[in-house]
Amino acid sequence: MQDNAKKPAIRFAGFNDAWEQRKFVDLFDTVANNTLSRAELTADTGAGRDVHYGDILVKLGECLRDVSELPFIADDQTVQKFISARLQNGDVIIADTAEDETVGKCTEILDVQGEIVISGLHTIPCRPREKFAPAYLGYFMNSPAYHDQLRPLMQGIKVTSVSKSALQDTVLSMPKSQTEQGQIGQFFLNLDHLIALHQRKYTKLVNIKKSMLEKMFPQNGSNVPEIRFAGFTDAWEQRKFVDLFDTVANNTLSRAELTADTGAGRDVHYGDILVKLGECLRDVSELPFIADDQTVQKFISARLQNGDVIIADTAEDETVGKCTEILDVQGEIVISGLHTIPCRPREKFAPAYLGYFMNSPAYHDQLRPLMQGIKVTSVSKSALQDTVLSMPKSQTEQGQIGQFFLNLDHLIALHQRKLERLQNIKKACLEKMFV
Repeated sequence: MQDNAKKPAIRFAGFNDAWEQRKFVDLFDTVANNTLSRAELTADTGAGRDVHYGDILVKLGECLRDVSELPFIADDQTVQKFISARLQNGDVIIADTAEDETVGKCTEILDVQGEIVISGLHTIPCRPREKFAPAYLGYFMNSPAYHDQLRPLMQGIKVTSVSKSALQDTVLSMPKSQTEQGQIGQFFLNLDHLIALHQRKYTKLVNIKKSMLEKMFPQNGSNVPEIRFAGFTDAWEQRKFVDLFDTVANNTLSRAELTADTGAGRDVHYGDILVKLGECLRDVSELPFIADDQTVQKFISARLQNGDVIIADTAEDETVGKCTEILDVQGEIVISGLHTIPCRPREKFAPAYLGYFMNSPAYHDQLRPLMQGIKVTSVSKSALQDTVLSMPKSQTEQGQIGQFFLNLDHLIALHQRKLERLQNIKKACLEKMFV
């Protein structure tokens, strides 16, 4: 039983030995660090670079492979003052302060690339006294096996910290074989590379969507968009909200009056529009149920239908006015909820067109001067009446625009799921490949 405790749940083939366990105090020497604030760093140029604790917590991964990510130290004399403490490959830099339990997060330097790199404010730079395979320490010391030891050592309430002396009796586990260490490190480096690739693809698609929402709808009083599908040349129509929509009744049910279990009808809560739902709602099973069936019957005449647009009239920022268009009620009773303005078009639009147009800058920018409030911002039903909607006369063109964005959102969702799957794999492996 004791022997199994020193072996990870998941291991590369060919390795069976129990892992060693060594105290921090016996494995590391600490190196000097500076206390430079952000104001004393620069993105421009300098004689040396700085590892600031804020970058470890937010920007840097378990291993630092590219020191060009680091800011420069603005004052060259400060660099010279700390030249004897310049970092080298294999050093691990721990963030000793954070606003939560991420305190203790660290990064291992894999390649200083010949640059002078100095550990900065609120960091504990550690130099191993013996050789470890590259990346092993960076991943182990960010795994639950090590980080969970730091939780009882953390001090503070709003700002949490861990001291250099408190680290001394923490325990590091490691395979005796540097080959095994190296395989573990390389596995996580490869996994992080794959995660980064999918993150870039996902971010690129999100940016393409943002750009298309600006360019595929007319801007600044124009009656044609900057980007348009081939075969369409007519000027777009502009119509006032008041002439296009009837409003439908909504309930004022709080979250406490909704349930994830079961019910006679579903509810579109403004919080879900702001945070969870996209421009178009294709699957009403995402919506919570209304707990009280009598309330459903009370609002049965206001049940939503395909093509209705539900606007969130309140938010804590300028996302107020975000909306979702219902594409498929799937035969269910769906009722618009708290802090929403449900709108029913008086004429037919191609599916998804309104959902994307009314979330585009072309429409949402009209709402900004209509917003009221400071901490909580709102827009009223009456204020919407004179806002203007632009649309192609051709429903075929409307349909192509709507389908383009639906396809793009489908692609974004696919990459998001792949990214989340890889991140979950990494999280599981950080738990199971160390002891």
